[in-house]
Amino acid sequence: MANPLYDRLFGCHAGKTTTFLHLPGGGSVSHAAFLDQAARIAHVLSAAGLAPGDRLAAQVEKSPQALALYAACVQAGVVFLPLNTAYTTDELSYFIENSGAAMLVCDAAKEAALAPIAARLGARLETLNADGGGTLTERAGRQPAGFPTVDRGADDLAAFLYTSGTTGRSKGAMLTQDNLLSNAETLAEAWRFTADDVLLHALPIFHTHGLFVATNIALATGGAMVFLPKFDADAVIAQLPRATAMMGVPTFYTRLLDDPRLTCDLVAHMRLFVSGSAPLLAETHRQFEARTGHRILERYGMTETNMNTSNPYDGERRAGTVGFPLPGVELKITDPQTGAELPQGEIGQLEVRGRNVFKGYWQMPEKTAAELRADGFFITGDLGLIDADGYVHIVGRNKDLIISGGYNIYPKEIELLLDAQPGVLESAVIGVPHADLGETVLGLIVPQPGGAPDLDAIAAAMTAALARFKLPRKLIVIDALPRNTMGKVQKNVLRETYRDVFAGR
Repeated sequence: MANPLYDRLFGCHAGKTTTFLHLPGGGSVSHAAFLDQAARIAHVLSAAGLAPGDRLAAQVEKSPQALALYAACVQAGVVFLPLNTAYTTDELSYFIENSGAAMLVCDAAKEAALAPIAARLGARLETLNADGGGTLTERAGRQPAGFPTVDRGADDLAAFLYTSGTTGRSKGAMLTQDNLLSNAETLAEAWRFTADDVLLHALPIFHTHGLFVATNIALATGGAMVFLPKFDADAVIAQLPRATAMMGVPTFYTRLLDDPRLTCDLVAHMRLFVSGSAPLLAETHRQFEARTGHRILERYGMTETNMNTSNPYDGERRAGTVGFPLPGVELKITDPQTGAELPQGEIGQLEVRGRNVFKGYWQMPEKTAAELRADGFFITGDLGLIDADGYVHIVGRNKDLIISGGYNIYPKEIELLLDAQPGVLESAVIGVPHADLGETVLGLIVPQPGGAPDLDAIAAAMTAALARFKLPRKLIVIDALPRNTMGKVQKNVLRETYRDVFAGR
């Protein structure tokens, strides 16, 4: 037996003095130094009594040491649970208790608030700060640089990621070694990554995008990363000349487009820009290509599956689509009511199957059975279609479907029309309660900077383009759309905010 994930991503770099992490202050971390740090932390975990299969919850700022903690967990066979740094103490209490975490690692600034929770739940508490200091690294500094890697199988758990929990309590998605490793290897090949690549990394590492996609690809290929603590336009523009590839969320690209320093010359040496975690507007595609000569590659994934589809590296990267199923991933469109596969071009729920699909939800067998079919297909909860050329289109979440007067209305269709109107930066379409229709369509519009959308003209354009039952009953201009950390529009927040807009009508 061995430890496939550690051996393939980490152990193969033992002794390599080549740079793994370029740091913003001008420093760097070699592959060998990174692995030494990880091994020292693994000793700390073992000395604290953590056994293979135990869970470690980490709410820490992005740093090389935080990344080494992930590697240490893999080497020690401990299940790694990264947690959003924005989570409150109450939310953390749920995650620690639900996961049964044996250890919690947090920033020292939160130690006093979290210590009683850790004590109540029987979790060991260590600190790790943004500068790399803390009790965890202090203890690690007294440990040897070598650690005997724990044997784990391909089906053993490597990580938990909790879903966003917009409809009830968050669910802990159990990800195996093979889930993570197979996806990293597939993406590295699909996107042509090699040891010569330098990935500009400005994503958080508590999310699958920054940790299990970006980081794992760099590790799988032996490349390097420019490791920025967060997205900052000045820092990204300063570091782009040393990079060959960048992964980001749509907000990264819109903010770069706002900066006149983004030019063809600045990115002439780059070979790839990837976007995900939220839909990229077609207009952003067009503007970025016009400004830089690069066409952004958009892909589609989720917590439970990592990546499912990708626009092609070679071939047309089609705006408004997420490309084709990745090698080894099966994808079909089914009827949400019957589960029957639908003909090409029809909208239905997306289901996927492959080595990338998670093992199930932690301690939630009913939820697992409801969303993960016996034949291995996972019901994603996303609505989409496959066009005549085989490109996959995401039209929304199943829970975002609007049913008004018995008619199904897909918000994405209306949003695309709204986004194309003069003066509109972006939009969101939601269903809100209506006495006669059950629910009705509400359009929320964010204006372009300095713009003032003509709502009467927009309503007229919508009337000409849409069936009457799809028309927004009202259009409201707002300053910005609420988004989570990864840039996804929080329609649940919008529905709650505007739920009474037609009350009494």
